[in-house]
Amino acid sequence: MEESEEKAVRREAPEVREHYPHFLSVPTRWMDNDVYGHVNNVVYYSYFDTVVNEYLIRSGVLDIERSQVIGLVVETQCRFFKPITFPDVVHAGLRVARLGRSSVRYEIGLFKNEENTAAAQGHFVHVYVEREMREATELPPEMRAALEQILGGE
Repeated sequence: MEESEEKAVRREAPEVREHYPHFLSVPTRWMDNDVYGHVNNVVYYSYFDTVVNEYLIRSGVLDIERSQVIGLVVETQCRFFKPITFPDVVHAGLRVARLGRSSVRYEIGLFKNEENTAAAQGHFVHVYVEREMREATELPPEMRAALEQILGGE
């Protein structure tokens, strides 16, 4: 195998909890399991969406019905390391990896029960737009300040 091919198949290592400044605990549900006996991959994206929006709402910078600026998902990615099953509890860790003028790259680690290494991890990119016109707009100052609180990571 050539070196470039070897790099392409090398897997990124799972993250550890300490790399995430914000956490939300989410119990799995019976219906989350699929016929293979583990939480279905699409549910992981629901955990991503939930921890991001929970952080924004609890920080007071997102009102899902009235905010003039809203985030639209333009990119997501998830790497799976070990299965999560019902009745596990998922601890979703959140950090901001990149804070742009009108976009944010969130990174999420999903930790199973009390394990210290991620069962899955990925990212989620929001482009912030004006609610009515759906045109990219600068992040409001209060939102930028809330996101700076979880900027960084490793």
